Amino acid sequence: MGKVPHESIFDTPAVVIDEAKMQRNIDEMAETARASGVSLRPHVKTHKIPAIARRQVAAGAVGITVAKVSEAEVMAEGGIGDIFIAYPLVTETKIRRAIRLSGRARLILAVDSLEGASLMSAVAGSEGVVLEVRLEVDSGLRRTGVPRSEAVRLAREIATLQNLDVTGIYTYRGAVLEDGSPARDLAEAGRLEGEFMVAVAEGIRNAGVPIQDVSLGSTPTAEHAATVEGVTEIRPGTYVFYDRMQAQMGVCSIEECALRVMATVVSRPTPGLAVIDGGSKTFATDVQPNVTPLDLAGFGLVVGHPEAVLDRVTEEHGMLSLDEGSGLEVGDTVEIIPNHVCSTVNLHEEVYLRSGDEDVETLRVAARGMVR
Repeated sequence: MGKVPHESIFDTPAVVIDEAKMQRNIDEMAETARASGVSLRPHVKTHKIPAIARRQVAAGAVGITVAKVSEAEVMAEGGIGDIFIAYPLVTETKIRRAIRLSGRARLILAVDSLEGASLMSAVAGSEGVVLEVRLEVDSGLRRTGVPRSEAVRLAREIATLQNLDVTGIYTYRGAVLEDGSPARDLAEAGRLEGEFMVAVAEGIRNAGVPIQDVSLGSTPTAEHAATVEGVTEIRPGTYVFYDRMQAQMGVCSIEECALRVMATVVSRPTPGLAVIDGGSKTFATDVQPNVTPLDLAGFGLVVGHPEAVLDRVTEEHGMLSLDEGSGLEVGDTVEIIPNHVCSTVNLHEEVYLRSGDEDVETLRVAARGMVR
């Protein structure tokens, strides 16, 4: 991972990170957590790079969050010593891998069912270990997580199991409300998310389960949820780079987006069309254009070319719709801020960290594609 002049490394398409902007984003979120008296445990799904995770810890994060055991293994190998796997483990293979990993790092596991917790208890007992677990509560996204109405009962049942230590609860809501509708006021959404989880935690404690941790918060809501008394931890991820989606929601400015995809115009078949060398293998397509509530034009923002819209992609081609007077020519390089940065990074084996005008460091996306 040596440093080389940028002109000899940016063979497109390439993911390029502005180091100064990224570090500013890391420092500002760390300060947000400190100012509110809560712990910061960023989700590393956005970058999937141990070197960046180490920067987050150095800035004040207590540890990191991942979704998969394989991601946790990569991060532990990269020197991260405190990891929360925020995803229910319900197979013996994954639980045993997590137990092996717990010998190298503090590990927190997730449960959201009695079946999963019972298996985890049995495997932990066979290995002679006690596992720290958090109960996931669904707060509106309708993914994993026990419904609020069942949280106290399930927490009490899991607390009776051997070899498990229930230390807290967690949720992921994103920019939605309890009923799943999009949040228009992020400050209110964060406050309601925090109050929701604090109330659930209080109910569990009143039932005799002495949990400590109340963990929540996405990039859009973390700073607001952190101010609610009783919240102990926030877990934003996208903030490290930000993206067009976050800018559209008003979470950041376009200037604060630290990551851009560089692509080259390879064809100008008609006056209103330019084709670049990045398509669906380069840009995430999970945040579709022209879909409410964001109503984004295209799959990314073409920086410096307001007349250009990345409105179509195939595997290897990105089609830019242009005004007929656009000056883009074959061989020109464009910079595009992706709609969703997390899924975009996962498409790439390496990214380039740029500091100043000359130095570029190649970073391997070590946890890319870790699905198990």
